Amino acid sequence: MKHTLASLVGCAVVTLGMAVLAGCAKHADFVEVRDQLATISKSQDQDQKRLEALQRRLDSVERIKDGDAMRPKIDDLAGRLQKLESRLAKVEESSLFSSAPKLDPIPSESPKPAKSQKSSGSMDSTALVPGIPSITPTSAFNLAYNDYLNGKYDLAVTGFQRFVKDFPGTSLTPNAHYWLGESYYQQKDYTRAMQAFEYVSTEYPGNEKVPASLFKLGLAAGETGDLAKSKKNLKRVIEEFPTSDEAKLAKNKLAEIR
Repeated sequence: MKHTLASLVGCAVVTLGMAVLAGCAKHADFVEVRDQLATISKSQDQDQKRLEALQRRLDSVERIKDGDAMRPKIDDLAGRLQKLESRLAKVEESSLFSSAPKLDPIPSESPKPAKSQKSSGSMDSTALVPGIPSITPTSAFNLAYNDYLNGKYDLAVTGFQRFVKDFPGTSLTPNAHYWLGESYYQQKDYTRAMQAFEYVSTEYPGNEKVPASLFKLGLAAGETGDLAKSKKNLKRVIEEFPTSDEAKLAKNKLAEIR
């Protein structure tokens, strides 16, 4: 377009020059050529402004396209990050289960019938710890249980105490009381250990942890020097749960006491 306008101007100048040389140019011709040149110059300025405006719009469109091209990449990275976080959470939870000993595996979440009203709260096993929105009863139990397995009895006591407070009505609650007693027992705090074991046998009489609780209650009583109470609970294990593994252990312990 610039080339065309320049050609027109050039032609006008040449024409005017030829008219002058020929001696036939009049004042009106000069005025007409001048007006034509002014019109052409103005049109050229307008065209230049339009080109610049179009160039700016083109640049804006290119930037938008670049942003749109990056958006799928950003979304893909965000999705990958979310998947990695989910996998990490599963690995952490599975590692807690894998560290439990074979002799006393972590109980399942299926609720067992209990005569005590302590378990009538029927809190759902997927409930969350107040103030900690991402932890379930199973995870809370496993954290305390792993502290026990690792010999961190102070942390285990704190963890099980917190569990029975926050989750008083789950199928894991009797086990938490039992392992609270075991944690006290390992600390040689036999008085508190007996209280925890007695709580299990009294409040959850139909629970699978009752034989073990009575047996450990007998041992703890013996450690305090209360042999009468020790024998009483060891005999209860033999009489009330004769086929249990604890019954055999109770017989051996009674033989030692005698």
